[in-house]
Amino acid sequence: MGTIVTIQVVPSEPDVDAAIDRCFEWFREIEARCTRFDLTSELMQLTTRVGERVPVSPILFEALRFAVQVAAETSGAFDPTVGYEMESRGFDREYRTGAAVRSGRAADPGASYRDIHLDALDRTVTISRPLTLDLGAVAKGLAVDTAARELQPFRNFAIDAGGDLYLAGHNPQGMPWSVGIRHPRRDGELAHTVHVSNKAVCTSGDYERGEHILDPRTRTPVQTVASATVIADSAMLADALATAVFVLGPQQGLELLTRMDVDGMIMTPQLERYETPGFCHAA
Repeated sequence: MGTIVTIQVVPSEPDVDAAIDRCFEWFREIEARCTRFDLTSELMQLTTRVGERVPVSPILFEALRFAVQVAAETSGAFDPTVGYEMESRGFDREYRTGAAVRSGRAADPGASYRDIHLDALDRTVTISRPLTLDLGAVAKGLAVDTAARELQPFRNFAIDAGGDLYLAGHNPQGMPWSVGIRHPRRDGELAHTVHVSNKAVCTSGDYERGEHILDPRTRTPVQTVASATVIADSAMLADALATAVFVLGPQQGLELLTRMDVDGMIMTPQLERYETPGFCHAA
């Protein structure tokens, strides 16, 4: 997933190592199925079978189901069919080897999430137009949430997957976990700190990999937001909404967060700051 994953359990218990090993296995399994940086992955193989009704694994089905649901909720501001445009802009490198990974197929310029058809009854997916899927804003959150379920018996733990966080219970000092939110323009400085328990915190920023967030509706880089942070019950929801809010901009982004009953903060390139009413209470 192109990131370092760290897991902390408080206090350490005799069987915690086995549980943490299972967590990392989930990360590897979810990445193997949902990555677009491996032409043999289940995701990439699915996109070669346009017009076919394809049975898929529970992991891939859940990732696609959730991505399509968020896409519909945001009227396409979030859309997993931006993979081809990401490839075209140079976001095509496998993080371990640095090798370029390209689908080798042109996407239909009119393709969108509406061309992904899911049948929950027999767990099949039908893609009706040529496209390349990118589940980067969903799969990592899914992995974090799956790991969190493995660790539920331990009650107090923190999972950090490159800034996608799930924080359960309390920290070693018996207090809610403290999360620093990076300032989008000042290296080494924090824009805000929140204190949370049993919540996920995810941030999307334009400092991560350049113009890596595209507006799926225009297929162009977003330039109205510098960073978007979301606090939600699950990492998959927080990660997807952080991306959607980044695309929607401050006004529509706050409206989305309010509608979804989650909290968040948006910062513009001019360092204007917008927050949901509940976000300041997490400070």
